[in-house]
Amino acid sequence: MAYENLLLEKEESLAILYVNRPKALNALNKDTLLEMKNAITSIKNDPEIDVLIVTGAGGKSFVAGADIAFMQNLTAVEGREFAALGQEVFRMIEAMEKPVIAAVNGFALGGGCELAMCCDFRIASSKAKFGQPEVGLGITPGFGGTQRLPRLVGSGMARQMLYTADIIDASEALRIGLVNNVVAPEELMDFVKDIARRIISKGKLAVRFSKAAANEGLQTDIDRAMTIEADLFGLCFSTEDQKEGMGAFIGKRSPMFTGK
Repeated sequence: MAYENLLLEKEESLAILYVNRPKALNALNKDTLLEMKNAITSIKNDPEIDVLIVTGAGGKSFVAGADIAFMQNLTAVEGREFAALGQEVFRMIEAMEKPVIAAVNGFALGGGCELAMCCDFRIASSKAKFGQPEVGLGITPGFGGTQRLPRLVGSGMARQMLYTADIIDASEALRIGLVNNVVAPEELMDFVKDIARRIISKGKLAVRFSKAAANEGLQTDIDRAMTIEADLFGLCFSTEDQKEGMGAFIGKRSPMFTGK
């Protein structure tokens, strides 16, 4: 399917989704979110795709935020509906069984920071900037920023960022744990693709079960989380990949996983 505000590329088992509104610094409006909902559904249901990379087109911005021109005259009801749509789409990304990596190539502000945070982890260009500047516009974050940021960087640092609307650079994002790595702009996509391909080379079901255990376990107490882990660990032993992986290890050869 052709999109007006997105680009979707496939490289074997890897998909790359670009937010493609460079003239608006890839800001998110309703149409872009609806296209993203469609694209994520397509990626989720595509058996050939094992890992997704999300990034921004144009080289300057990942996503500079939600589209202020679109939001300016929304009513309270329309504002809530817009927030609900953004939350729905980002939750789809977060809950998708396939790993999703954010390649943050520039501005990741407001809705852009929220998009990056719903991915499994984030790799940043040294030119990237992060922040939740909404209070400077007289609004709160609406696409999950008040909830995911404290979970990622801790309550105190998250509240400081939320209340001050301060924008931080990539090195500070690395220091507080918002991103995993910072690399030169020209190296970003190759670096992220290398990580993606390393994931793809592993047991597909084991990777997906690991994501499910991490996602579900973070939302409950430690005892219930351990049960979730044990259940999924046991489920691995019903797969062909487990037999292949352990057999390859014993036989001192490289495994040939089939995702079964």
